[in-house]
Amino acid sequence: MKHFFQHIRSCIVRGLLAIIPLLLCLLAVELLYSLIDKRVLEFLNHFWEVRKIPGLGILLVLVTLYTIGLIISNIIGHQLIRFIDAVGQRIPFINTVYSVGKQLSQGLSLVDGTKETSKKAVLVRLNKDGLMVPAFVMNSMKNNKTGEEFYFVLVPTAPTPGSGFVCVVKASETVDPGWTPEECLKAIVSVGLITPKDKPWVL
Repeated sequence: MKHFFQHIRSCIVRGLLAIIPLLLCLLAVELLYSLIDKRVLEFLNHFWEVRKIPGLGILLVLVTLYTIGLIISNIIGHQLIRFIDAVGQRIPFINTVYSVGKQLSQGLSLVDGTKETSKKAVLVRLNKDGLMVPAFVMNSMKNNKTGEEFYFVLVPTAPTPGSGFVCVVKASETVDPGWTPEECLKAIVSVGLITPKDKPWVL
């Protein structure tokens, strides 16, 4: 009888673990529909009547974000961003919120596939006992006398990778796990729960 109940409990747990990803996807779709799609269409209905087509609000948001991204990609857009940044940093209370948002944006930019914000993801050795931390190589330089290579690395904090610290380490003190910046960022945000286990070098 004991083995029977253990079997039932084991199957229930396996079933729960199997449907969790599906439930999260359904929850994400529901949140997108409730928080974005509905609200965008309700906002537009204040100006003109819009047919309530599921997904139309999300599509309009994506088109708007694409247009904004296109605008800030040119010189005028960069100047506008600098102006907004200067204003946001000078207004009391707003500067705190703006700084948090900017840190989050910088963290997300690590996985922007359209630009090389970071060259690669590495593991930095902290001591000889094998303690290492994930980091992103931002730049590199060489010692003109010895020819030794050094890395400028960003060591982000978990679970908010928008903040962290920058340090200079020897290239020999780093390990290349074969991760992409996106995979490394996922591992940091999930505090190690999500790791690229299909890579040659794994935790």
